[in-house]
Amino acid sequence: MTRPLTETLAFEDVAAGDTLPDLVVDMTATRIVAGAIASRDFMPVHHDRDYASSQGAPDIFMNILSDTGYCSRFLTDWAGPEAMVRTLAIRLGVPVFPGHTLTYQGSVTGTRVEDGAGLVDVEFRAVGDLGDHVTGTAVVDLPRRDGAP
Repeated sequence: MTRPLTETLAFEDVAAGDTLPDLVVDMTATRIVAGAIASRDFMPVHHDRDYASSQGAPDIFMNILSDTGYCSRFLTDWAGPEAMVRTLAIRLGVPVFPGHTLTYQGSVTGTRVEDGAGLVDVEFRAVGDLGDHVTGTAVVDLPRRDGAP
């Protein structure tokens, strides 16, 4: 399904088994460093190649807060600007280094109405050059057509 990013999915248009469109991110040193700086993570393994190498890594690698941000982007790119990510749980796998490509994939595992809110359960993962980089689950609150909160 292709739609403008300015439109938000309605709760009624989502069902268990729906597949989210992939998000492909080419990871560069600039993205890794920018994410670390933006999240105030000044650990040298995220911006200093020599230090990362001294710790046994082949290069700098992406930090957890950047992972959380990209996972949120994956969900909101699919759901739209009026959606709210209520919960997000991630588990880290293999690292991502500059030059790697991450592909975010996901599917809807369930829908429900709680206290008037249209909640959608999503499972997702980000696969990089070395395998699963992130796996996770989320609950996304989508607006209902009847206008309920």
